[in-house]
Amino acid sequence: MNTEPYLKQRLICVAVIDKVDDAVPLAEALLAGGLNNIEVTFRTDSAAAAIALIRKHVPQMAVGAGTLLHGDQVKQAVDAGAQFGVSPGLSEAVSIAAQKNWLPLFPGVVTPSEIMRALELGWKDLKFFPAETFGGVNALKALAGPFGHTGVKFVPTGGITVATLPNYLAIPQVAAVGGSWMADRKLVADKNWAKITALTAEAMKVISAAQAK
Repeated sequence: MNTEPYLKQRLICVAVIDKVDDAVPLAEALLAGGLNNIEVTFRTDSAAAAIALIRKHVPQMAVGAGTLLHGDQVKQAVDAGAQFGVSPGLSEAVSIAAQKNWLPLFPGVVTPSEIMRALELGWKDLKFFPAETFGGVNALKALAGPFGHTGVKFVPTGGITVATLPNYLAIPQVAAVGGSWMADRKLVADKNWAKITALTAEAMKVISAAQAK
């Protein structure tokens, strides 16, 4: 199960979609800002329908399912058309369901023990969450020491902003960054698509500058 296609732009928009009707305009706003990656979190009843609508109407967008807490949600996500999954923690049930349904997964880790268990379960691209709360850049640099040779890559998420984005991108073991600032829940509720596009474009400029170094 290849997670690489969803890491190419080095940014994943983490979005909470309360109303299904907002799904397609949100995806189009992100795409207009240069980002073709969205993680629709299973924090609302609209998640599965939102994923299905984006897959149908915005085919250029890679669509993942986030906040996967149990195996049944994995099946719901796959049935809706999710192309990858993200979990805030390391769950064996979620891992098994993802493997059974051939869903590329970014399981959440924080500690060395969780990273070791994730490797045992067959996962190498890991969500580091909540990043800022658990040491951020310094923690990831420390974890790179014992795990750098294993091929582990991290997708830090949680509390990251456009200002701190370059610090994370500078770490070799960081494959991509997950963030919600460009599609804040209130911006989506207010249907402020122009602002979302502008914030996304700003983030993509930061990424382009980091890659040019």
